[in-house]
This record gives sequence, C-alpha cells and structure tokens, in this order.
Amino acid sequence: MPLTYVKSNKNDLIDAEAIAEAVTRPTMRFVEIRTPEQIDLQALHRVRDRMIAHRTRLISQMRAFCLEYGIAIHQGAGKFRADMPRILADDANELSAAMRCILTEIFGELAELEQRITTMNREIEAIAARSDTARRLMTVPGVGPLAATALLAAAGTGQQFRKARDLAAWLGLVPREYSTGGKTKLLGISKRGNKYLRRMLIHGARSCVTHLDRSRDRLGPWLNGLESRMHKNKVTVALAAKIARILWVVLTKPGASYARNDPAFS
Repeated sequence: MPLTYVKSNKNDLIDAEAIAEAVTRPTMRFVEIRTPEQIDLQALHRVRDRMIAHRTRLISQMRAFCLEYGIAIHQGAGKFRADMPRILADDANELSAAMRCILTEIFGELAELEQRITTMNREIEAIAARSDTARRLMTVPGVGPLAATALLAAAGTGQQFRKARDLAAWLGLVPREYSTGGKTKLLGISKRGNKYLRRMLIHGARSCVTHLDRSRDRLGPWLNGLESRMHKNKVTVALAAKIARILWVVLTKPGASYARNDPAFS
C-alpha cells in the first residue's frame, strides 16, 4: 500500500483508512487476482528455476575442485557432461582417490537433478501443448513452451494492461525516466516486474538476433536497421520489448497469432 495515504503513525485503523482512500483514486493500479491454475503453473516454473540454479552451483563446484588439481573443463553444461566421465575414468590424472570419490558422488547427484529437470520440462511442454493460448503465443519468434507458460502464469489473460506498451513496462523492458525542468532524460531499462519472465524473453530475443531468417520475417529489416546504429545488446533488449508487445496482442485477442509475413522491400 502506498505510504502516501498513511497518515501519522501506523496501526490497523490508519491502514484501513488509507486503503479506503486509495481505492477511490481513479488512477490507482491494482494487482490482478490469480487463478489456482496460474498459481500452480507459476510454482512449477519457480521449482524448475531453483533446480537450474542448483545445477549451475554443482557444475561450478566440480569445475573448481578439478582446477585445484590442474584439470580445466570447458564451460557450459553440455561440455561438462561430456568431459566429466572421461576425467573420472582417467587414472593417469592427478586427482586423489578421495577427490575422485567426492566428484563421483556429486556427478551422480547432478545426473539425478538433470533427470528431474527433464521431467519438469516435459510437464511444462505438455501444459503448453494443451493450451490454445500457449500454442498461439509460441508462434511468436523467440517464444517457446517455457516463455509461453510463464507469461500465462504471470499475466493471465492480459486484460489488466490497457495497451501493449503497458505489458513491456510491467516487465521492465522500457527505459527508466528521470526528467525535470522540461529536460527529458531516459536511462537504461527499469528492470521492474517479473525478472524470470523478462530473462526468458531476453534469451529468446538473443536467439532471434542470431538465428532468425531475416529475409523471410517482417522483423528482419527492423533488426537490420537497429544493428546498423546500436550495440547488439541494445538490439536484443529492444527486440524483447517488441516481442512483449506482440505477445500482448496475441494474449488479448481471441484466435490471434503471429503472422511471419515476408518483409516488403522497395
């Protein structure tokens, strides 16, 4: 509750009075009540995100232990999974028996964790496949089952946003403003709102910047123009903001989906 409406000290009576005053304001914004389905889906994503973070910690710990013995492993989960069994099986390296045992146990823990992550990914993919809205959201470039279901869990129907830019602003993908005295000053993105969903969209946008077939998608000429005048990271965030606006249209208009029209060249 905004502190602006709390007069003097804080107690239950003053809080109730402040709430009654706040709800009468025409420009006050309220949090949309989530459905049980949204709560369950968001919980699924949060558990998966925790598992991903734990997997990263396990890999980092094992890499650090190996470096203590002069054994360097490539970065990245895929290369680590390929290199670690070879290192554990190599009796000629300098790993001690105790450290080899410790690494074997941690690697087994990692394998079990990855199996749980795979199971959870399949569950999320199944939810996305059953949802008509999620399937339409996945027609947008850079949006897969994870981003589509995360948006449904966080934003629901999207009707609480008056326009597409409101969704992008809610995700913190628009510039912060610090203007005074008639002087407009725009800063970096605000990074407000759901950081998990914002990260999903930025990762998807980064993939599009690299792999999107620009000769066959309407976003191609727009991306080419951005890349000619700004850094690739800024292009990625700008594309993520545009994707968020497109998602709002798909989310709020029944039957709408992204049309990958060929760009018009003059």
